[in-house]
Amino acid sequence: MPGSPDESEVVLVDSQGKPLGTAPKLKAHQDGGTLHRAISVLVFDPQGRLLIQRRASGKYHSPGSWANTCCSHPKPGEAIEAAAHRRLKEEMGFDCPLREVFDFTYRIDVGGHMTEHEFDHVFVGTFSGEPHPDPREVGEYRWVPIQDLFRDVRADSKEYAPWFKIILVHLGEMDLKQILK
Repeated sequence: MPGSPDESEVVLVDSQGKPLGTAPKLKAHQDGGTLHRAISVLVFDPQGRLLIQRRASGKYHSPGSWANTCCSHPKPGEAIEAAAHRRLKEEMGFDCPLREVFDFTYRIDVGGHMTEHEFDHVFVGTFSGEPHPDPREVGEYRWVPIQDLFRDVRADSKEYAPWFKIILVHLGEMDLKQILK
C-alpha cells in the first residue's frame, strides 16, 4: 500500500551510484540507513512556480511535511527515469517530460529510528494542467514561487522535508532559466 513501509526492494549503491544489490525498503531506512538509489521530481508550471506536496499523514516517515512534487525509489531493474515517471503518475496523477539535472548523496535522521541515506537523482519537468494526487500519498498540494521556497529554506522552516531543503539549496546555486529550458 502506498505510504506504508512495505517490503518492496530498493537498489543499494556505492558512493558513485553504482548498484551493489538490493534490500527491503524498510530495512534500508533502519539502523543508520544503507546507501540506496532514490529519485526526486520537481515540476514547474509555465510561470516558474514549483508544485509541492504535503506528505500524507499516513506516510511512514516525515508525514505532514511539505516536499518536492514527488519522490521515491526505483525498483530493482527499473530505469531511473522510468521510476520518476511512474511515481509522478502514482502520486500526482499526471505525467510530463522530465530530465535529470543533478544527483547528490545525503544522510538524514527522519525520526522514528529511520534514516534517509540516499543517492538521489533529481528530475525537473514543466506541466500546465491540474494534478490529481493520490490521497494516500499527498495530503495537499500547491504551486509556489521558487523564490518563496528559497526564502523559507534560508529561514530554516521546519515545515519542509529535510531532503527537499537540500534540493532547494542545490537549485539556488544553479541557473534556473537554464534548468527549465
